[in-house]
Amino acid sequence: MKKIFFIICSLLLLCSFSAEKSVNIKAGEKLVFAGSYNMSGLMTQLAQVTMITENVATAKNNYLHLSCELSTFSKWDSFFKIRDIYESYVHPTTLKPSLYKRSIDEGGYTKKEKYIFKNNKVTSTVKKRKYPESTKTFNIKPTSIDAVSILYQLRLVDFSKMQVGQTKSYTIVFDEKEIPVTLKYMGKETVKAGNLGNKECYKISIGAKTDALKGKDKNLIWLTADAKKVPALMKFSIPVGTGQLALTSATGI
Repeated sequence: MKKIFFIICSLLLLCSFSAEKSVNIKAGEKLVFAGSYNMSGLMTQLAQVTMITENVATAKNNYLHLSCELSTFSKWDSFFKIRDIYESYVHPTTLKPSLYKRSIDEGGYTKKEKYIFKNNKVTSTVKKRKYPESTKTFNIKPTSIDAVSILYQLRLVDFSKMQVGQTKSYTIVFDEKEIPVTLKYMGKETVKAGNLGNKECYKISIGAKTDALKGKDKNLIWLTADAKKVPALMKFSIPVGTGQLALTSATGI
């Protein structure tokens, strides 16, 4: 599931294009996706992905809390149980991250991470299974963003100014390192977007220098071609098979 989440983040990593200043990510949003994997030629629903936004205030600052939860459906827990939570605390307007947290439980494998972003550095704290906790500080690019905030930075992008075939490179921070990604705009298509009905969408292809992705133009995302730019459908191809995430419900948008 770690690779699948990396793929989701990579597919949504488009914030380096020009931004629409009028777009604003608000608290109270909830997006629910059905996660499916190709098993013996059939696309089988195995898990649910839920993305939620809420306001959080501290003594000094106000943040937008972004959370992404991945869970296998109960009938699949005996096969491979997954309970993952990814969180980011960002500036309410720019979505620049200050804190990123990750807690995963995948088939008995557990890991907890905390990244503190300050200037062009990240201080990470990691605890794997029963191993001692480790801490380190590493440098990042000024534009690098964590693996959750990028899911929302995407919605600040003005795709209407992009040409078919246009590509762009960017970087996310994941597993205590920076990962470069190349994106290509492929035009518009109409797809089913859960309770939003059939929607015209921007179609984007993703490529990265990693063994987590496989095939040319096989890792794709469709985003509603409106001001909200809600992820409607994502398809991925990895060395062990193919799968997809399909939007089932969007509320509070």
